[in-house]
Amino acid sequence: MLISLLDFPWEYPLLVLVGLIVGIINTMAGGGSLLTLPILIFLGLPSSVANGTNRIAIMMTAFSANMGFKSMGISTFPFSAYTGTCALAGSIIGAHIAIDINDELFNKILSVIMILVILIIVFKPKIVSNNLALRLSGKHLRLSCIVFFFLGVYGGFVNAGIGFIIMLFLHYYNRMNLVRVNATKVVIVLVYTIGAFLTFVFNDLVNYSYGICLALGTMIGGWNASRFAVKKGEKIIKVFLVISVFMISIKLWLF
Repeated sequence: MLISLLDFPWEYPLLVLVGLIVGIINTMAGGGSLLTLPILIFLGLPSSVANGTNRIAIMMTAFSANMGFKSMGISTFPFSAYTGTCALAGSIIGAHIAIDINDELFNKILSVIMILVILIIVFKPKIVSNNLALRLSGKHLRLSCIVFFFLGVYGGFVNAGIGFIIMLFLHYYNRMNLVRVNATKVVIVLVYTIGAFLTFVFNDLVNYSYGICLALGTMIGGWNASRFAVKKGEKIIKVFLVISVFMISIKLWLF
């Protein structure tokens, strides 16, 4: 019995726990892939396989969080559908780029991205007034679709830190409050990640056992975080932004 317990893959419960934490971070802020990608690579997956495997967790986080927001009556349809579709087209291109890059170059690009995301967070502009009118139609929608196509390319390529970038754009350009920002973000991420994930699947670059374990944790974290965010409002989201930035900074120093 002791031998069978010792033989049980310790990576599985670790990935469920990591997924739980990352599901909360991704739903309420962003940057979870900056933690999961290095962990998957540390566990021995090639960078391209880690990238594809991580998409299972991203999809499940976005799906469960979307259901959580909907259960609380928060939706930005059809804006999220238009921008999500444009991001989907871009993500397929980005995923193909990721597949064609060798592991060493990918890891170098990932390390640079991690630093750039930290800089974006640290030097972000001041919060706009909540009294400003939403900008979700007309020329604002058209520009948003173009922007999200290119964000989709990046999301398909690596996805790390994209949550912060999406939040900044939706908040400062479309003038959503942070609760609506998060509700919109999870829909867009869900849509474009499906395209990226299928691209990695077709190229046999997914470790399903690791991905499912990670996803189990993220689904629980995403559902609970989405409902908690609506109940507590913007202040708690800002707290999680600070916490996730702190965690990512520690990771940059230690690894």
